[in-house]
Amino acid sequence: MNDLAVSGRSDTPAVALGPTALVLGVFSAVGAWVPALVFATLPWAFMAGALAVTFGTWGIHHARHGSGRLWTAVAGTTLGAVGCAGTITLLWALGA
Repeated sequence: MNDLAVSGRSDTPAVALGPTALVLGVFSAVGAWVPALVFATLPWAFMAGALAVTFGTWGIHHARHGSGRLWTAVAGTTLGAVGCAGTITLLWALGA
């Protein structure tokens, strides 16, 4: 089995923050910017984006201290911010 796929004894729960942020960020960005899904996933896309930003910043912090993967945390944070911005922009446009 590939060494990157197997968890080691030194892995902490902080290793999961980056991939969790990435999954939530993808859901948020897709839910906020795909027109067929916007109204069905609107509240969940905003919450997922906020959680992605939170988990992603925690993941970046832990990755800089040696535990975790930096690229997944950065990608999750970015996608979460894009999803939150899309949801806020849509709500602002509908309120005007």
